[in-house]
Amino acid sequence: MKLLRVGPAGAERPALLDGDGVLRDLSGLVTDIDGKLLADSATLTAVAEAATDGSLPSLDPSLRVGPPLSRIGKIVCIGLNYHDHAAETGAQAPGEPVVFMKAPDTVVGPDDTVLVPRGSEKTDWEVELAVVIGRELRYAASHEEALAAVAGYTIAHDVSERAFQIERGGQWDKGKNCETFNPLGPWLVTADEVPDPQALRLRLWVNGELKQDGSTASQIFPVAEVVRYLSHFMTLYPGDVINTGTPAGVAMGQPEPKPYLRPGDVVELSIDGLGTQRQQFKSA
Repeated sequence: MKLLRVGPAGAERPALLDGDGVLRDLSGLVTDIDGKLLADSATLTAVAEAATDGSLPSLDPSLRVGPPLSRIGKIVCIGLNYHDHAAETGAQAPGEPVVFMKAPDTVVGPDDTVLVPRGSEKTDWEVELAVVIGRELRYAASHEEALAAVAGYTIAHDVSERAFQIERGGQWDKGKNCETFNPLGPWLVTADEVPDPQALRLRLWVNGELKQDGSTASQIFPVAEVVRYLSHFMTLYPGDVINTGTPAGVAMGQPEPKPYLRPGDVVELSIDGLGTQRQQFKSA
């Protein structure tokens, strides 16, 4: 299923995109798309049945699309997780996953405005596959157990301010948690529709120019290993999100002068089967 949330920011309603591409209202069945729903297999089955029996009313397709998940518990991010991205930044491939966090309040809709922070000179783009957790997981013993906890997948734009991240001391969080720095969506695609998360093409364009064109096949630590690994350091709960890293092509990896984002720039992203995003950047 392709689950999503539509409507004004802060007042989105749960919806579903059916097999014919028609936007359908789920508000008669569920109150929202969140961790509670993802952990409720009986209600998810009822939603799937309603998606095919014609009982769901249609919605205006021009409605704003918000983040596909509400009440996110935590956003765990994996850095330097593609061989080509590590190489372009001059870093060695890590021996274990590089882990940092983003606050849930960085999340906005897939086509919402993104703000270039005040004082920023190095705002950068990163298209990423995001994993959404659907059942509680701790100390996973195998990749199979880890993947069984995955509810689905979506697109994350891990917007980053590189000077804040790298040049201002401390940890990466200062360059990762600026307002609007995690557009998410458009859809939460359930795991049954993504048979191999290591066979997805990721692309990103800036002002119409292709900047990133990679595949999850190039991840250093595949999705199953990332989920398994994280479960040994923290408990993963339904509604948690994992951003799994970005392929080569970020501004930081380009020759000087590096083409960092400026107000007025437009960034578009896509991942096979997971939809597209489009954001205009404006001054904070």
